[in-house]
Amino acid sequence: MKKASFILFLFISIRFFSQEENKTPTTTNSTIDVSYFYGNILRHQPTILPSIQGHPEGFIVSWNQKKYGKEAWEQLYNYPDFGFSMAYQDYKSDIVGKLYSIYGHYNFYLRKREKKNQLVLRAGFGLAYNTNPYDKITNNKNISFGTYINSSTYFRLYYHRENILKNIGIDAGLTFIHASNSNVKSPNSGVNSWGTTVGLNYNIDNNSNIEFTTHDITNKYTEPIKYNLVFRGGVNESEIIGSGIHPFYVLSAYADKRLSRKSAIQLGTDVFISPFLKDYIKYYNINFPWQPIETTDISRISIFVGHEFFINKTSVISQVGYYVHYPFPYDVSYYERLGLKRYFNNKWFATVSLKAHAANAETVEFGVGIRL
Repeated sequence: MKKASFILFLFISIRFFSQEENKTPTTTNSTIDVSYFYGNILRHQPTILPSIQGHPEGFIVSWNQKKYGKEAWEQLYNYPDFGFSMAYQDYKSDIVGKLYSIYGHYNFYLRKREKKNQLVLRAGFGLAYNTNPYDKITNNKNISFGTYINSSTYFRLYYHRENILKNIGIDAGLTFIHASNSNVKSPNSGVNSWGTTVGLNYNIDNNSNIEFTTHDITNKYTEPIKYNLVFRGGVNESEIIGSGIHPFYVLSAYADKRLSRKSAIQLGTDVFISPFLKDYIKYYNINFPWQPIETTDISRISIFVGHEFFINKTSVISQVGYYVHYPFPYDVSYYERLGLKRYFNNKWFATVSLKAHAANAETVEFGVGIRL
């Protein structure tokens, strides 16, 4: 697979760290918005050019639950909305087909929440169904999607105004949508599309008496260095179509230090066991017998640095690593990891992440860990 953006983070959490409240809103509001999408497919690599036959278009339907400070974390992030989205996208291509997707999302308000005219950044993460994936016989030109089920991520930056005509308001802005299967099966170059959106929103409750709750949150936050142990796994395939899907295993150990309520830095090591490399080495030696690969070692060891961004019990992780043990250089000597962690208590957590080499995704990883 040729592209490194992910998904991978489903913002399932709707609570942050608990603090005593000063007051509780009498009720909450929810809204529905419907937007039309029209745009372009990004040519992130030359091999997808035959798939681009027109301008993608579609629509996004969303439900949003407003937050007014019932929990302290909501104030920390300027009282965001949490919601769910459904999207339809027609790529206008007989090769790529259409995409149906569902997401969990957050709306982050970039202006003071009391303002009527708002600039909103939405981040949505979920799953997508492609109607026309690769098939060796019937659709061998579709190198974008190797499976029906894919991960998908979308971002919107848009102007938002509510209650212009009674409960009806308007939305207008820019949208970016990515979909791929994160190299679970080849081929999988994925599709990135962007475009303009315009639509209407409807305020279901339209309660004008709601006030934002404030909490006594101190800026200073300290915590001792914590140590993490994580076991990850999943399945993947090399970039050679039909080479075979294999399980893989990753053991990670790292230390982290909280810098604030929102972020922490990390330093650690990864150990990778990647059985798919056996088939890749065999394929390579058959096709390039004049320069055979002698090793049978399918392990890799790295060191990495990272950052963790906390949103209540969910956090977003970003890491950059470098291989110190790399017997077979399958790709470049560095990698990136993007993903989500969900804490169940002060120690245990689950994680899902994408590991990639520059523009080439290698695996989507699922794991469990402990923080001590």
